[in-house]
Amino acid sequence: MSKQRRKLKRTLPGDKATLKRADDVASMIRVDHAGEYGAKRIYEGQMAALGDHPKAKKLIEHMAKQEQAHLDYFEKEIVRRGVRPTALHPLWHLAGYALGALTARLGPEAAMACTVAVEEVISDHYAEQLAALDKQPEEKDLRAAIKKFKAEEEEHRETGRNSHADKAPGYRLLTAVIRTGSKLAIEIAKRV
Repeated sequence: MSKQRRKLKRTLPGDKATLKRADDVASMIRVDHAGEYGAKRIYEGQMAALGDHPKAKKLIEHMAKQEQAHLDYFEKEIVRRGVRPTALHPLWHLAGYALGALTARLGPEAAMACTVAVEEVISDHYAEQLAALDKQPEEKDLRAAIKKFKAEEEEHRETGRNSHADKAPGYRLLTAVIRTGSKLAIEIAKRV
């Protein structure tokens, strides 16, 4: 079989490889939509619970605005591609807000520790997605968006670190628990 014919055979609609790539992309979009929604809710919870901390609120408002832009992008992709959002959306609604409010009640450093933990996981997650999208040149727009969002998530992580996140009560335990929960949420959203 000629090289050109083999290439054509691999890219026909409906073949297993094409369907797997489409399923993988749908899973990415579902997870990213859920994650960005959760991040939005975390920041809403933090803003509600922070009280009189204008500097921390200003930083959180900036990060929340970027998270909203990320969420807007994935909401459009869900509609455009016909991707089913996670069935656990109501859970992320409550859990995100609760996590944000609880960490902020511990103080601005704990709110920033939450940001550091979540953004470390998201940055790693986006890196994995970018590697997978390298093999899918037809997804260059999605890849460019994720690359931009990854850079902004890393900026958020650095904002948290520069805002004395490590001074939060029980910093190591707090960030370990949040990182573990974030990783678990990603795995669940891939499937449910």
